[in-house]
Amino acid sequence: MRSVVRWGILGCGDVTEAKSGPALQKARGSQLVAVMRRNGDLARDYAARHGVSRWYDNADALIADPQVDAVYVATPPGSHAELAIRCARAGKPAYVEKPMAISAEECEWMLAAFRASRVPLFVAYYRRALPRYLEIKRGVREGRIGDVRHVQVVLCKRPSAPVQPGSPTPWRWVPELSGGGRFVDLACHTLDLLDDLLGPITRAQGIAANLGTPWPVEDTVAASFAFASGALGSGSWCFTAAEPSDQVTIVGTLGSVSFSTFGTDVAWSRNGAIDRVQIANPEHIQQPLIQTVVDELLGVGACPSTGDSAARTTRVIDAILRDFRAAQSCG
Repeated sequence: MRSVVRWGILGCGDVTEAKSGPALQKARGSQLVAVMRRNGDLARDYAARHGVSRWYDNADALIADPQVDAVYVATPPGSHAELAIRCARAGKPAYVEKPMAISAEECEWMLAAFRASRVPLFVAYYRRALPRYLEIKRGVREGRIGDVRHVQVVLCKRPSAPVQPGSPTPWRWVPELSGGGRFVDLACHTLDLLDDLLGPITRAQGIAANLGTPWPVEDTVAASFAFASGALGSGSWCFTAAEPSDQVTIVGTLGSVSFSTFGTDVAWSRNGAIDRVQIANPEHIQQPLIQTVVDELLGVGACPSTGDSAARTTRVIDAILRDFRAAQSCG
């Protein structure tokens, strides 16, 4: 049994600067030993700034590095399936950025590859391991709000900044690379968290539209969904709003709990009394989840965010966006 997990990163872009890259270095039993980016100068710069010993401009070279035990796939979602499957075929565990892939079909390909190679697959739905969500989960599971009956999600964001004339379209607005718009990018966190808090979502449907975004992606979504427990849920997401809003409310037979997906607030309500708490996020927000990945690879723990759980979230997203995507493909 190994005593340390040596990591390589494929795609050392913005998300790895503070959220995850330093976490791979600071987690117990973890080392970051190699990074890769197609632009070799940027890979070299990242390695120098973060104290990483080796850099590559070729994904296969990093995956084949005998000093790399596990690979963090931090590229845009459109390449997750291809790169993760290469890791599986090389017999190396992978930790893949969210969303797991751009479709449920690609998720199935990934799951099959890792099953065949008998190595684990993890996905960076890091909210599952944050102290705030663990506290919410504990309270819900202990019956603090009674039996859960309904969930309501509201997320509104101001429009994205326009792209300067002549500049390339950012990958997040190219469906082939991102899987969709900001709903796919942000709502996946909430939907995956609800899967962890309340159990799998077994049915979902939605209406989506582009009402003000200059790229062919959804920017306004309304959805309804049902959990295996029988509880129901509804959600509305608008990414061209005048004012931001971020609230999830879980309603039970004895009370409710409200919190934001991306903030730090929690409010428990019962018998007319409201208990408000603030639980801060860690400096490197992925570190608690990365620690669970490392612990599982070292045989001393288990990670709550796997390929199987993340694939469920992608299936829900696909169901909600099914009609919108069909209309886009016909248009």
